[in-house]
Amino acid sequence: MQFDSLRASVLKDMRGADLTRIRQQALERLNALGISTTLVVTVKRGQNDDELGEIIRFGLTQQCVRGVTFQPVQEAGRTDNFGAAHRLTVSEVRRRIAEQSGLFTLADIVPVPCNPDTLAMGYALKTPSGAQALTRYLDPQTLVEGSANTIVFERDASLKDHVFKLFSTNHSPDSQASCLSALMCCLPQIAAPEGLGYENVFRVLIVQFMDATNLDIRALKKSCVHFATPEGQLIPFESYNLFYRPGRQALLAQIRAELAASLAGRRTPGVAQRITF
Repeated sequence: MQFDSLRASVLKDMRGADLTRIRQQALERLNALGISTTLVVTVKRGQNDDELGEIIRFGLTQQCVRGVTFQPVQEAGRTDNFGAAHRLTVSEVRRRIAEQSGLFTLADIVPVPCNPDTLAMGYALKTPSGAQALTRYLDPQTLVEGSANTIVFERDASLKDHVFKLFSTNHSPDSQASCLSALMCCLPQIAAPEGLGYENVFRVLIVQFMDATNLDIRALKKSCVHFATPEGQLIPFESYNLFYRPGRQALLAQIRAELAASLAGRRTPGVAQRITF
């Protein structure tokens, strides 16, 4: 559920309208029907990067909300008056969550194994005594240090499997809780809360999507988010925005032809300029 801000002025700037009433009605219906959702926040420096903690605390008050996903703004879609100064890195968003949330620390938000350059994730458990970050139950030292001064889950295939499943981005409503419960039950030092279920799980995810300015091919090859085409192709989200949206494919074909001509020794003026579109 797109949820950029709790302030009307920010919503008007980023979305063109104050959507507060519509979102509140949607949350009321989801709560009434027991349907889960995740709040998705586009983070723009100077607009809403000072309220990330407030949005997390708001999400924790809603029975239907299972977490918040933060996406630093990129140059794609509706980006009126966009500039490089509006960008935030994963590290900057992570730091703001630690400073503002009152729940997560820097140690609680960790890189996601599938693509650590662009993804970071943290878990909290909602209990009768309030929300607690996962590391309040699972001491980071339990995973980082073992009797042989090495990574515990690297020495334990079962534990390693639970850790990697937990820090995955493709969970269904039930698999998230079952992975968390299995991980905690796998560790003799941890007493998993009785009756742990999906309603107890709250996940914070930072997803940095790239554009033409900050494209990283290494990170692109590890992308966890794709467009599926009618022809059965899976295209990374960033590649689709840059090269496959309407009007982009013809430009990509032109660039490829000009590059081929250049490599063959028939240099065409203007190739370099068009490549940096």
